[in-house]
Amino acid sequence: MTLTTSWDLFDDVRAAQDELLRLTAGRNGRSVQRDGASGAMAWAPPVDICERNGAYLVTVEIPGVSAGDVEVSFDDGLLTIQGERHRAKEASAEQVHLSERRQGRFRRSITLPSHVAADKIEASAQDGVLQILVPKRREDRGRRIQVRAGDRRDTAGGQITAANGS
Repeated sequence: MTLTTSWDLFDDVRAAQDELLRLTAGRNGRSVQRDGASGAMAWAPPVDICERNGAYLVTVEIPGVSAGDVEVSFDDGLLTIQGERHRAKEASAEQVHLSERRQGRFRRSITLPSHVAADKIEASAQDGVLQILVPKRREDRGRRIQVRAGDRRDTAGGQITAANGS
């Protein structure tokens, strides 16, 4: 009787990549986690946040994700982008040797300053890039109070006379 085992060259490559990601995850500030259900590496799309004069612009890379598979919400200062990238349909005769593109559910949450106009947030997706425009709310600015020369008045609105009776 002969015992046959199958060996996949790419198993070693995947194991090395997983270890490298685990070791470098803390350095770039992004955590790498596994999805408990599938054991696959969870993913989060990269995000850029820029500030303009009257708004914040949040740009998210989501190639392969349709606009219908993305949800953007804003609640109590937290902008949340979540969705799902579906696995490409493979032909039944194909054998996948390497799959580096992440798929499955993703979620990113970003805390924004309190002075945003939540009711005016807009989102659009094109060519695998999601852009979220978060307008700033007009801030109440302090005002300068002019000091004028004239009679002093008490809090009841009556006129105060000088101490010498004049």
